[in-house]
Amino acid sequence: MSTDKHRLIPITDLHTPELEIYNERREVHLFHYYEPERGLFIAESPNVILRALAAGYEPLSLLMEQREADSEKGREILGRIAEVSGEIPVYVASNEVLSEISGFKLARGMLCAMRRRALPKMEDLCGNARRIAVLENVVNPTNVGAIFRSAAALGIDAVLLTGGCSDPLYRRAARVSMGTVFQVPWTILETKDWPEHTMKQLRKMGYHTVAMALKEDSLRPDDEKLHNVEKLAIILGTEGEGLAADTIADCDDTVCIPMAHGVDSLNVAAASAVAFWELCK
Repeated sequence: MSTDKHRLIPITDLHTPELEIYNERREVHLFHYYEPERGLFIAESPNVILRALAAGYEPLSLLMEQREADSEKGREILGRIAEVSGEIPVYVASNEVLSEISGFKLARGMLCAMRRRALPKMEDLCGNARRIAVLENVVNPTNVGAIFRSAAALGIDAVLLTGGCSDPLYRRAARVSMGTVFQVPWTILETKDWPEHTMKQLRKMGYHTVAMALKEDSLRPDDEKLHNVEKLAIILGTEGEGLAADTIADCDDTVCIPMAHGVDSLNVAAASAVAFWELCK
């Protein structure tokens, strides 16, 4: 598919109404862009954009370096967009112009504005899942993205996030995840439902719940008991403070990764990778 199937729109000034969503809107504003309808998000880099398209997200416009429009990846993306959405505005500019975007360091010179989709219900997401992860107030988008990448690679079937977590569709989270936020099913829990109602629902669906926490009476991740349960929910807490005491108390067991050299714990993203690798065997 060649680029002449699309109308390429040269840009010399980013401060135009057409590019407001890229240049002058914070991600939290994009979330509410069409309120009360679902908002927007910005996907960055070819791999992330391609995975979002493969997952069925609707592209609205593309902003890219001229050289990327002519590259093999650029032609692939434009061809895929033509297949799923027809023609959309494709804005092209030099790297010097794109570097004017405040706070944006582009990965491979490509951004795509996409429409959000309705999130699934927890019951629909977890009904047939075997291993799920639950994130409690993980606020750093880099950590959220890294957890999703580990979840996709190591066999997690779904991810639940409390309302205090960073949005998986934020640009940094999606980019760090290498687009796996579009491959692993996920949803955001209602604040009022966490933790008590959610825990009851998980148990009703047959899940054994484990809190990743620093407790002396914790199980090791390789404990045979954990490998013998049919359905397991692995619950990880916020950076620094970890899981809330009430959440730990509501779980069936606590799991702690053994440490050496006086190190007390791992970063939540690193801990998730260790836990997923062992508990998804």
